Amino acid sequence: MTFEGWILILGFVGILLALTKPVGLWLFALYEGRRTPIHAILGPVEIGFYKLSGIDPKQEQGWRRYALHMIVFNAVLMALTYAVLRLQGVLPGNPQGLAGLSPHLAFNTAISFTANTNWQSYAGESTMSNFSQMFGLTIHNFLSAATGIALAFALFRGFARRSSATIGNFWADMTRVTLYVLLPICVVITIFYIASGVPQTMAGTVDITTLEGLKQTLTLGPVASQEAIKMLGTNGGGFFNANSAHPFENPTALVNLVQMLSIFVIGFGLTWTFGKAVGNTKQGWAILSAMLVLFLAGVTITYAQEAAGNPILHQIGVAGGNMEGKEVRFGIAASALFSVVTTAASCGAVNAMHDSFTALGGMIPLLNMQLGEVVIGGVGAGIYGFLLFAILAVFVAGLMVGRTPEYVGKKIEAREVKLAVLAIAILPLVILGFTALSAVLTDGLAGPLNKGPHGFSEILYAFTSAVGNNGSAFAGLTANTPYYNGLLGVAMWLGRFFIIVPMLAIAGGLAAKKYTPESSGSFPTTGALWVGLLVGIILIVGGLTFLPSLALGPIADHLAMISGKTF
Repeated sequence: MTFEGWILILGFVGILLALTKPVGLWLFALYEGRRTPIHAILGPVEIGFYKLSGIDPKQEQGWRRYALHMIVFNAVLMALTYAVLRLQGVLPGNPQGLAGLSPHLAFNTAISFTANTNWQSYAGESTMSNFSQMFGLTIHNFLSAATGIALAFALFRGFARRSSATIGNFWADMTRVTLYVLLPICVVITIFYIASGVPQTMAGTVDITTLEGLKQTLTLGPVASQEAIKMLGTNGGGFFNANSAHPFENPTALVNLVQMLSIFVIGFGLTWTFGKAVGNTKQGWAILSAMLVLFLAGVTITYAQEAAGNPILHQIGVAGGNMEGKEVRFGIAASALFSVVTTAASCGAVNAMHDSFTALGGMIPLLNMQLGEVVIGGVGAGIYGFLLFAILAVFVAGLMVGRTPEYVGKKIEAREVKLAVLAIAILPLVILGFTALSAVLTDGLAGPLNKGPHGFSEILYAFTSAVGNNGSAFAGLTANTPYYNGLLGVAMWLGRFFIIVPMLAIAGGLAAKKYTPESSGSFPTTGALWVGLLVGIILIVGGLTFLPSLALGPIADHLAMISGKTF
């Protein structure tokens, strides 16, 4: 580890802390439906959308209607994307003449981008046309991110409102977030990327002559615009197969820093928005503190392990850190930081190959996802996932003090705890179940590139990434098969929507409750004790996935051996 490396990490956190309140204030204005400075420009566009669609933004919805509209909207978008990908060969904007995708790959990709996962079983530059990248995928990058923030707003209203039957209007929330947050920020970031050397063109390829005099064809396209929302919306799907390790997606150290800041900035801001919504900004800072404890611990371990290098190489006289799978223009510190940032959020973009990390260095990205990606987390998804853990934490605190638990003025009763457990339990059940299945079936065993424990880790990482809606991979797994495309697609859908519906049910129940003022017997939820309890609960519940997965490897190895199948 180096001094410069730690300056990068601490400077990164410092910039985000400075942006937390300004971003949170902007988001809070949209949460309340108030005007922002750019309403004068984009307000007529918002009103036009409502008139075209026949939506009254002032007509609020109960949690069931909010959930129904959200699911139907996403299902229709998924079907539209599936059609675009299947018909790619006959649609315009295809200068390379690429054929349509196979049914199983189109199914996987459509679900992947709908669920804000952006898992990619394909190489973007040789599979997707410009039209598919823009109309089929980039649209989802905006709308899946807007959906996540809208859902966070709905849960905030559940905690903030008193005796209310409604939690907002899904269409108004999503439209405002898209117009007044995602779109304007992405325009600015896109211009910065173009100025930094990221391509933005409708051309498919360009022929060049290298310094050695060789002819080479480079793939181009509308990269900068997709890259901006890819990071800001914590989507992660790359225009190129190498993702943010590709120089056309991430050409410089400064661009790399901006990409990492983009991944986290809205997640940081939403913690402050939550505190403001419930009338106590200390609540938001407490949540952010717990997130930062977990994040900084993960960065420290990953950076230390990658900087220490491979002990086997040390034994044969090759000194230094682990640079395998990393770009020289970034180095170990920026690669380690990026890996923790992208898996702490539900982003999944990579600027280095996680499959080439050291054992413990690769463990942290895996663990981040198995914790539910609530360490900052995806836009909206991180904060509402974290609040589910907060409900469990106050329930445990209530057991210890012997009274009905309260959180930000709302009593947490059996219904809320059961729904929170239901939402959180989907992660270990699907991750472990699908991993176990794939570790013994012939189609599953055909996927890993490596043999033995690392091959098992490739399978485990894939389903962890899918259920956690992350999208990164231990890239040795051959996933473009009917088996993996189908099962990973199901895992992504379950991981997204089987958490959202119980969460919205919690929001609806909390909104209907009266406010319960704090008393001398209330458990404090803003101090160091609360932060420690939150961190402990998250680690314990995350262990329900992580620890059993350690045992699955030897069990799968044994079953494979006695059945004549091997990794």
